[in-house]
Amino acid sequence: MIYLSKLLKERQLSQVLVLIFLIVLLGLGAFPGYITGRWQWKQPPAIAKLQELKKIRQNGLDIPGWKITDKLEPRIGEHKWLLQMMKKGQETTPVTLLVLPQNGPNDKPQIEWTDINSWGKLSWGKWDISQERDAEFNVKTTSQSGKILTTPIKARFFRVVTSQQTFAVLQWYAMPDRGNPSPVNWFFADQLAQWHRQRVAWAAVTILIPMEPLGQVETYWQATESLGQTVQSALLNIFE
Repeated sequence: MIYLSKLLKERQLSQVLVLIFLIVLLGLGAFPGYITGRWQWKQPPAIAKLQELKKIRQNGLDIPGWKITDKLEPRIGEHKWLLQMMKKGQETTPVTLLVLPQNGPNDKPQIEWTDINSWGKLSWGKWDISQERDAEFNVKTTSQSGKILTTPIKARFFRVVTSQQTFAVLQWYAMPDRGNPSPVNWFFADQLAQWHRQRVAWAAVTILIPMEPLGQVETYWQATESLGQTVQSALLNIFE
């Protein structure tokens, strides 16, 4: 009983600390609005490159080394996504790229991965996830001044088995200086950016690479990582 009581107290303390941190963070975001009389939630800062992001759905996303074979705008959940089928070189089986770019200053990442799961079940009748792990990779780009920049990416990597096909899947929210599969990561980054009257643009990304039925997804990591780096790099060109 003593151990249980101590455990509950420690848990309550951690919850209180998290709550205090959130209140302080929100307060920091609101303080400039309090001073100027312009509250953030009434007049959110503009999203840099928002118009360019919105055009992704109509124009597609140019991926160096890949040829677009088909392009659609399916409604997944409450939003229209870009669905882009692509082939590289002489490959016969296309890869599927799904992108949901931010569509307005009040848009925020929420349940995109749940929406993709529902869409997958609706499309194929089956969407079984397995062999999931956290993935990390870096994207190197060159700034206008010639400096080499490294963008760290964290993502979900897993296998999906449908009634017709098995896929290696990579998912993350692309941002100008990072990538992360959690919407909470974007929330904190955006709150801190608003302190400087800025915003953090985002785009949800899902890559589906066909693989042999019931195979080991880890054998496809190198190919998946390479395409993930190329997609993030293409989005960074839009974010800049």
